[in-house]
Amino acid sequence: MRAFEYTSPTTKQQAVALLESTWGPTAVLGGGTDLLDLMKDDVETPKRLVNIKDVKELQGIHLTKSGLRVGAAVKIEELVESPLVRHYPVVADAAREIASPQIRHMATVGGNLCQRPRCWYYRAGFGLLAQDKDGKPLALQGDNRYHAILGNSGPAYFVHPSSLAPALIACGAKIRLFGTNGEREMPLEEFYRIPASGQERENALSPNEIVTEVLVPSLAGTKSATYEVRQKDAFDWPLALASVVLKLSGNKVQSARVVMGYVAPTPWRSEEAEQALVGKTITEETAHSAGNAAVEKAKDLGRNGYKIQLARVAVKRAVLRAAKAGA
Repeated sequence: MRAFEYTSPTTKQQAVALLESTWGPTAVLGGGTDLLDLMKDDVETPKRLVNIKDVKELQGIHLTKSGLRVGAAVKIEELVESPLVRHYPVVADAAREIASPQIRHMATVGGNLCQRPRCWYYRAGFGLLAQDKDGKPLALQGDNRYHAILGNSGPAYFVHPSSLAPALIACGAKIRLFGTNGEREMPLEEFYRIPASGQERENALSPNEIVTEVLVPSLAGTKSATYEVRQKDAFDWPLALASVVLKLSGNKVQSARVVMGYVAPTPWRSEEAEQALVGKTITEETAHSAGNAAVEKAKDLGRNGYKIQLARVAVKRAVLRAAKAGA
């Protein structure tokens, strides 16, 4: 690992003042479970780390009049253990399944939402879009077993690695950022983007900004769940994940939000699956139809076609799990 300067500000103003206006020279350190790996592999080479764990403003889980406020420096294990988060089954489900107990005790909410792609070409040093010297995508030429099945028309083929993001987007959460130009807030769904070049990022965060908190509206009157499919029960990355929030009127779905993870370069909201649910009673057949609708635009890159079926199943089972919640 290359030498770096280590700083520990105690306020968000101090933190952003230590960040540069371009990507590369500085990096924000939360739990470090992703960043330190990238530094060891020489993919990220910051000259300064800005540790934000001592910034009290970024801590805590609080219930507000409008919903739940979760600080960016909150550990994933705090989400798992918090009685407040249990009122958000879709988020609790997702948090419980993240990584291993050791990592959950270190990793932070902000870090999970902002972690870099889990693409072996990117992490081997071939750049965010992983192209050869002629500009051809390595993922299309080589091993794409774990790459995107949606939003994969190019130039990005990696999958977004956050398990929390789909759950929070399904809740309609907002993310709050703070930088040298002050504070801004946006729907978490709009925070993510598919980069058009290797110089862009997968989200709207600027180099001199930090995530300060996530704001989750009340889920009163809804049923929700997350369901993930992975290769083994022990610590592993999901192959597909679905988070679902349903609002019922009687026994029929009044509104639905269906968001998939690990299938596209961003957390992927499926309006097709939502439309397949609205106005229907949740049955095995209805859930199956929603799963089919969710992957109707999926595209096999050559070796990842199996993920289409896994995503279909994840949506179906998340819908059924949500419908049974509290029953």
